[in-house]
Amino acid sequence: MKRSVVLFAAVVLLFLISCKHDELSQTDKILHNLIPDKTRYILPDEKNLAEIPQFPVNPLTPEKVELGKKIFFDPIFANEAKRYDMKYTYTCSTCHVVESGFRAGRMQGIADGGYGFGNKGEARIKYPYYANDSIDAQGARPLAQLNVAYVENTFWSGAFGSEGKNSGLDHIFGVHIPLTEVNKLGLPALESQNIEGLGVHRQQFTKKIVEDAGYKELFDKALPDLPEEERYTRKGASFAISAFLRQLLTTQAPFQLWLKGDEDAMTDQQKKGAALFFGKAGCTGCHYEKNLGSMKFEALGVDDLYEHGGLNTGPNDARNLGRAFFTNRPEDKFKFRTPQLYNMGDSGPYFHGGSIETIEGVIKYFNTGKKQNQRVPDSQLSSFIRPLGLTDEEVADLTEFVKNGLRDPNLKRYKPDSVPSGLCFPNNDPSSKVDMGCN
Repeated sequence: MKRSVVLFAAVVLLFLISCKHDELSQTDKILHNLIPDKTRYILPDEKNLAEIPQFPVNPLTPEKVELGKKIFFDPIFANEAKRYDMKYTYTCSTCHVVESGFRAGRMQGIADGGYGFGNKGEARIKYPYYANDSIDAQGARPLAQLNVAYVENTFWSGAFGSEGKNSGLDHIFGVHIPLTEVNKLGLPALESQNIEGLGVHRQQFTKKIVEDAGYKELFDKALPDLPEEERYTRKGASFAISAFLRQLLTTQAPFQLWLKGDEDAMTDQQKKGAALFFGKAGCTGCHYEKNLGSMKFEALGVDDLYEHGGLNTGPNDARNLGRAFFTNRPEDKFKFRTPQLYNMGDSGPYFHGGSIETIEGVIKYFNTGKKQNQRVPDSQLSSFIRPLGLTDEEVADLTEFVKNGLRDPNLKRYKPDSVPSGLCFPNNDPSSKVDMGCN
């Protein structure tokens, strides 16, 4: 009798497991049908440099990537701060924090003119001895420096780079935005932006500075083909940083593992969310490239950064105009580049103005389909701002996919244990050192 009961229980258990398996298989089947060509979205292994998008002018090498990594995290090059006591206190990683998905850990990044860190950059505030207009803080929420190898033109406005969407726009390089004069060099977007960005962020490079910082040998090994008059400059540093950024790939995200054949990499809820992303919700109308971003510029009708506490910006900030900031074309007003979506859940808020705090809030914004910013005329508004008709359960499923299904849990592999200068990083100001427990 007892044996029969045990056998019956085993059969029931197997039946339940089978039903569960069939349920999961059905979800997988729907998703497989929605993504018949999975290679379209598979990111290359970050260690296989040859497969990562790059340009002949700046080929990827291990030495160049490693130099870029060191520069990105080392405060030793923060040598043009407005105040002497703030020199050597910030880095590129101050506003692109690893733990925050290589974005600022707060609404707005502050490099020179900020202090403090918290746990992942959320506690950084303006140094009281800086005027608002003298801090190094940008008028738009910093974009993530992940999967940027698939971005043709950088910035929310797509202002940098001579190819891609900027092909044929040579006549406006440097006109509306002086910084874009660098596009005349014909370099890729990342390299162009970083040359100018190092100046904007008050970091200088000369042969003496590089030698004094103990970096000369690293520059020589990484950039042997760059003439010496260019090697120890912002251009040389930009080439190295750009190489490092190109291999920041979120290859360990559950969705990436699922694309490569691991059917159990995503939870059933994440798979349901993915099915909504590639199906009913229509997210791939804009997020269709390998990094789940694109070079589409859309007016989403969201608020600007100054309305949410942004410093060194205001209602007349030209960056509020989006693509028109660069092109000065009326039809481009309020249209911003579509960002990639991996690890976005690591830190809010979202959109160029930091106007929505959570991933769920973003999805609810699209689901409601009503603009937030009344200054954006309906004539400019994207056709994607319309009610989606998602249920509460579907909103939750889509949120789970974007927040965790697209989250690479191991970004710390891109963070060095130390930097050649021996300084604390990402920040080296006294308050940050206390927050980080760095001596």
